[in-house]
Amino acid sequence: MGNIKTLGVIGGGTMGNGIAHVAARSGFKVILHDIEQRSLDQALSTITKNLEREVAKGKITGDDKAAALSRIVPATKNSALSDVDFVIEAVVENVDIKSRVFGAMDEIARPDVILASNTSSISITKIASKTKRPGKVIGMHFMNPVPVMTLVEIVRGLSTSDETSQTTNRLALSLGKTPVEVNDYPGFVSNRVLMPMINEAIFCVMEGVGTPEAVDSVMKLGMNHPIGPLALADLIGLDVCLDIMEVLHTGLGDPKHRPCPLLRRMVDAGQLGRKSGRGFYEY
Repeated sequence: MGNIKTLGVIGGGTMGNGIAHVAARSGFKVILHDIEQRSLDQALSTITKNLEREVAKGKITGDDKAAALSRIVPATKNSALSDVDFVIEAVVENVDIKSRVFGAMDEIARPDVILASNTSSISITKIASKTKRPGKVIGMHFMNPVPVMTLVEIVRGLSTSDETSQTTNRLALSLGKTPVEVNDYPGFVSNRVLMPMINEAIFCVMEGVGTPEAVDSVMKLGMNHPIGPLALADLIGLDVCLDIMEVLHTGLGDPKHRPCPLLRRMVDAGQLGRKSGRGFYEY
């Protein structure tokens, strides 16, 4: 672990900027890469706001905030990642795009460097096959919002080595996270259990069993969930929920994982939840 000083984070979106925030706050230098300068500017603005919130809550000092920001180096060129000690990819949840990123990183990163994916459902084994270092490819599935949630699902592909797994577990601990190791099956554990519940909640709305408010109230008050499944779907993004249900349906081949038709209709209509201003609730 001592040799990991610089992390490469690929993707400046919600997950990428959250991972960069946590890594910089934990003392790592971070090369934050995105193909668009606009995304990087937005990411740094979000990280700054979130660090300010931590200062306001007394979790860190103003000096800590300044030090964390000084450790983040934004970059639009791939070559900036040539000297990082560990890579975490957090681009869009699409197998072709992730495969391209891993193929490129395999050429750019030093041969000893581990390549991790923050995928929430895509096969690590499949992503690893696009590289010449499948033993050094692993899943590192952070939860949203990354600075707040402590779980990291560590996903071992078919070829992932024990050494890769141990190094990644230690890195997660040094980021202040709790690593839980799982194997590479569609949806891993988190989304294999969570997404069918969200999908079933959407069926309840479609079939008129209850309003979104009723369904969420039952789950919050009856099952002690801090947030209802439909409000959570809006937070995750209904397009992401649909993508994961498709992965479960295709990968496991079980009709119980059929995405709810209402979920498809809402995604087609652009009602994606918080990010579009409207999902099961208005934002």
